[in-house]
Amino acid sequence: MRPAEPALTASYLDGFTEDPGYLDYGRIGPLSRAVLAESLGQGEILARARYGSLGHFGGQDLRMRAAVAALTRFRADQVVAQPNTSMGLMHAMFGLTGDVLLSPADFPSLPFAAMRAAEALHVATPLWLEAGTTSERAGQVTPRQVRDQLTPGTVAVAVSLVDSRTGFRTDLEGIRQVIGDRLLIVDAIQGFGVVDAAYEVADVVASGGQKWARAGWGTGFLALSDRAVERLTPVMSGFTGTMPAGSDELPWDDVPPPVRAAAAFGVTNADGIAQARFASALEEIQAVGVDVIESAVAANTERLIDLADEFGIGVASSRDARERAGMVVLQPPAERLTALGAALHNHGLTTTVRSGSVRLSTHARLAEETVDMLRGAFVAYTAAARY
Repeated sequence: MRPAEPALTASYLDGFTEDPGYLDYGRIGPLSRAVLAESLGQGEILARARYGSLGHFGGQDLRMRAAVAALTRFRADQVVAQPNTSMGLMHAMFGLTGDVLLSPADFPSLPFAAMRAAEALHVATPLWLEAGTTSERAGQVTPRQVRDQLTPGTVAVAVSLVDSRTGFRTDLEGIRQVIGDRLLIVDAIQGFGVVDAAYEVADVVASGGQKWARAGWGTGFLALSDRAVERLTPVMSGFTGTMPAGSDELPWDDVPPPVRAAAAFGVTNADGIAQARFASALEEIQAVGVDVIESAVAANTERLIDLADEFGIGVASSRDARERAGMVVLQPPAERLTALGAALHNHGLTTTVRSGSVRLSTHARLAEETVDMLRGAFVAYTAAARY
């Protein structure tokens, strides 16, 4: 029997307009109906450029920051727009002085930012986490692992909220408890919008809106605690970084220092249409509730795991709901990976196949037709194994 769905509104569920067979939110989330309408409406305003209309785009910055603040529990003035997660992480890593502890197996955005900062400025040094037990896989960062590898020179710990290869969900509160007053930097992209995480225990949160938030590319933010603002140097700070959030007074004829605020980590004016798309997506999430969305995602994830079990396909990702978000990582025998990928492809399923595994990622809406298509692919895959 299909598990009962949480109380999701019909309007929210109707906002999923992608074709059946889509199970790849970990790569890109198709635009929601509300976001698409927002994008078209904002594009029409810019295309017509009626008298007095262009100032409207400047107001999208505050709208976006307020929406991010509502979901992260940071203040709106602690949020600054970024074009993507990677740029936000670059700002954080280039601003550090001291050692930063992180996993080399993390999504490349984090280790690349740490290494590029070390190579360019020679003031921050990456310390690479190692899996401490046979039960810990690369990319699964645990509080025990972090505690055991902290050094006196460690000034920050950087983690992904959800690991992109294993689907493992990091215990932010546990890590905060073991690192003391060191900065906690979080790459939140693989859970933002569907994981009701304790963002308030972090000092730096960077994310984009193109995955689970379904806001499209060019949407992102950097949220900084007051402690992070005090400790990080805004190395890449443009003219907007000299202006308090919400100000439009340009620093003509002078180059003043950056403000002591999150706004210092901005370079130039953001894309107002992208900010409107992002704000629209986050407002929709806020109206429903991240906890409600998370429950629906958990139920749909369980359905995918049950289906894989039915056909004897190995599940490498965690079965503990507390350790996962919307990803299910299938790990067939190495010699059968191509066969599984082909079966999924031939049945019209969009997934990610890489590093010896298949990653399925589902959202709050899982169409019955998609489930039927996945079942058909599994039938074809297991039937081929008999020959």
